[in-house]
Amino acid sequence: MLPASNALNRDISRAPVDPRSASYIASIGATAHLHPDFGTNRSYGIPYAIVAANQPKVPIAFTEYGEESDRGPYPIPPWAPVEGSGVEGDRHVLVLQRGSCRLYELYSASRSGAGWAAGSGAVFHLRSNALRTEGWTSADAAGLPIFPLLARYPEVRAGRIDHALRVTVPRTQRGFIHPANHFASSSTDPGLPSMGLRLRLKRSYSLAGYHGQSLIILRALRRYGLIVADNGSPWYITGAPDAGWHDEDLDQIKRVPGSAFEVVRSGAIRRRG
Repeated sequence: MLPASNALNRDISRAPVDPRSASYIASIGATAHLHPDFGTNRSYGIPYAIVAANQPKVPIAFTEYGEESDRGPYPIPPWAPVEGSGVEGDRHVLVLQRGSCRLYELYSASRSGAGWAAGSGAVFHLRSNALRTEGWTSADAAGLPIFPLLARYPEVRAGRIDHALRVTVPRTQRGFIHPANHFASSSTDPGLPSMGLRLRLKRSYSLAGYHGQSLIILRALRRYGLIVADNGSPWYITGAPDAGWHDEDLDQIKRVPGSAFEVVRSGAIRRRG
């Protein structure tokens, strides 16, 4: 998913610690714990669909951030699953198209006439490292793609996750770090994380006693870490719902405190937008 050289696939296990790491962790919640926001219940997590190369494209009516969205039409079928069963939450819709190697994502999506209405939308070429236009949002507050950052059961079944995972934090500052391209805050507090901030599970945090699906995820957090992608509940890791998840196994992740993480230096904080 995305070129091996993409920043989201970068091994950060040896990256230097950011000088503001302690204040960032404190702002997110050092005593709060990780939370897997996915499992077997399809009401949790962000689902996705895979469509054929000949999937018909339909019109997209943007209702909030049209000036920062990639124009339609998008090959999104009427049966595409909507986050939260389309009833509540951010109502993301994610669609991968075979053949074109493109990813289409919508925020606040709902069916509208022959197509869809959405707050915003973005198209990503999965063979490219190109960033979105500086200052533009996507279907996510950070201007990042969502699908490549999800915890997905097929990867865990194969025994390895080789990319960063998406995480939400309560408050962010007015800034972003590439590959993020957008902020969603007016705060100038330098102690708050910016969009695109990378967090790594400390090597000193023992993984003894963890097993199964949770152990695979925690190993990935040591090597690829978490990336701040939106404002929300502290330490919520986003994944795709799947019948293959073991919910009791995933509950082990909830034992990991925020203090087990550190922030690594991954680039300059940008303010444009």
